Parts: sequence; C-alpha cells; structure tokens
Amino acid sequence: MTLPLMPKATAVWLIDKTALTFEQVAEFCGMHPLEVQAIADGEVAQGIMGYDPVANSQVTAEDIARCERDSNARLRILASAVPATKKTRGGRYTPVAKRNDRPDAIAFLLRNYPQLSELQLSKLLGTTKETIQKVRERSHWNSANIKPRDPVILGLCKQSDLNEAIAQANDRLLKEGRQVPPPPPPMTENDAA
Repeated sequence: MTLPLMPKATAVWLIDKTALTFEQVAEFCGMHPLEVQAIADGEVAQGIMGYDPVANSQVTAEDIARCERDSNARLRILASAVPATKKTRGGRYTPVAKRNDRPDAIAFLLRNYPQLSELQLSKLLGTTKETIQKVRERSHWNSANIKPRDPVILGLCKQSDLNEAIAQANDRLLKEGRQVPPPPPPMTENDAA
C-alpha cells in the first residue's frame, strides 16, 4: 500500500483535526494502532507539527468525512499524491577490485561495438572519456596488459544496459544513413579464458 508523505506528521494532523478512529489513521499512515494511540496520548511525536493531507492533495475532505461517519471505511490516498518515481542514475561506482578490469572492458567494446559513442561507453562502464581515448590510442599506462574482455562477464554493466546502448547507437547510425556493423561472432571457450 502506498503511504502518505510524512506519515507520522500526517497521523498527528489526522488525530488533532478529525474524528477518525485509531485503526483508520493507523492503516492510512502505515502505523500500528497502539503507536497512533500513543501519539494521541502525547507520549510519542511531541515536537512534530501536523502535516495536512487535504491541503497537500493526498486525501480529500469528503473522504475524511465519509470515514468519520463509518468507522469501518478506510481512507484512500489520491493517485495524484503518489510521486512518479523514475529511477535516476547517478555516477556509477566501481569497486576497487574491478577498476583494473575497466580498460579490458573498454577494449572489448571498442573492438566489438565501434558504433558506441564515447559518452555511451563512459556511462555504461563508469569511466572517463580520457581513459577511453587512451585505450583507443594504446597510450594507456597498462596497454601491454590489456586483454579485451566482456564487461557483462566482468560485472561492470548489465546485459540489458549494454543491449540498450547498442540499439541506440544502431538507431543513430541508421538515421545518419550509415551502415550498422554486423554483430561480433559468438565467444568461444578460448576467448573467455
């Protein structure tokens, strides 16, 4: 069940301003009825200011009035009050143990998927354009030891993220009127070692 924003402060307001039962307030706020009773007795949440769910479009005054008349009725949170949660992706953290694998993953992607842009590579692997350029030009400090390895197998990205980036790059090439490179041949046991 979706909870209102700031449930404890909402419970304080509902206790102070309405005639709802403790069970109704508890269910709406995702709390235990004894905790709601403790708030009403002043034992819990003493310094918390009430948060008006009606003024903040989480519930209607009519719904509160309906529930005050019928103690078996339950408050329903408004659909518009539920924030649209879009998973945002911040910077990608790579554990220290896997950081030495990044140049291998970059080399793999440069060799097998040349259509990927530097921006896509940097987002996918959590690296910098400078590192990508150094691997591409073979001027990386560890160039002699770089072996192209699949970033999915290394655990640096998800297969779904890689597939999505490849599809975007292929779409970009088609819009530009350029030919999409064929997919790389399947890996053999020697390639995986």
